[in-house]
Amino acid sequence: MAVGKNKGLKIKKGAKKKIVDPFTRKEWYDVKAPSTFNATNVGKTTVNKTAGTKIASDSLKGRVLEVNLADLQKEEDQSHRKIKLVIEEVQGSKCLTNFYGMDLTTDKLRSLVRKWQTLIEAFVDVKTTDGYFLRLFAIAFTSRRKNQLKRTSYAQTAQVKQIRRKMMDIMTKEATTSELKDLVKKFIPEAIGKQIERECQSIYPLKDVFVRKVKVLKAPKFDSAKLNELYTETASAKAAEPKTTVAPVSEETGAKV
Repeated sequence: MAVGKNKGLKIKKGAKKKIVDPFTRKEWYDVKAPSTFNATNVGKTTVNKTAGTKIASDSLKGRVLEVNLADLQKEEDQSHRKIKLVIEEVQGSKCLTNFYGMDLTTDKLRSLVRKWQTLIEAFVDVKTTDGYFLRLFAIAFTSRRKNQLKRTSYAQTAQVKQIRRKMMDIMTKEATTSELKDLVKKFIPEAIGKQIERECQSIYPLKDVFVRKVKVLKAPKFDSAKLNELYTETASAKAAEPKTTVAPVSEETGAKV
């Protein structure tokens, strides 16, 4: 008999393991968006319950979530944008997030590309006033001039270089003079894209100008007080909103009472 073997111990072959639902070990947290957006309730996320040295809140911190801007702004015409939010702090059952990136949806980007026009792209690395290092990508397309008979609208190489330089200058100027929360407010209505289109009109007419992508390359040291400011602004703004009262209308004459 070999050492360490017990012939009396018989193992049943094909014994089934007890199936345990993995969600019994998990708990749900509410995800909150900053006051920059109209909707603050993003949704819910799940994580394994605290067990031993593995704390649930530590597992949540740093988690990146992708949300459609139409859901955050409650505007259907913003559905071509995707916003990335990163969980930075957990307070009770709430996860507080901050802006982490932005992108155009694939279908929107592909719908812009057509023949007989020039596509111009530019990117720039910038630092905001509150210490965030960002990489901004912009995209633009040449447009036909008014009363133009020619089918094509191709820009010359020199014009493309001029437009690209102008795009980089505008993005740098807007980002380096703003905080991250103010810059996000410019991204939502596409203020930077409209400014590029307006200022490049003298070089060559442009259309469909977008800041197509934003990446957060490096964030400053985490400051809990600064993050809470993004959420206290929401409550104070809602409290400051004047309540509008509708005057009752009489049924007989239809005049306001």
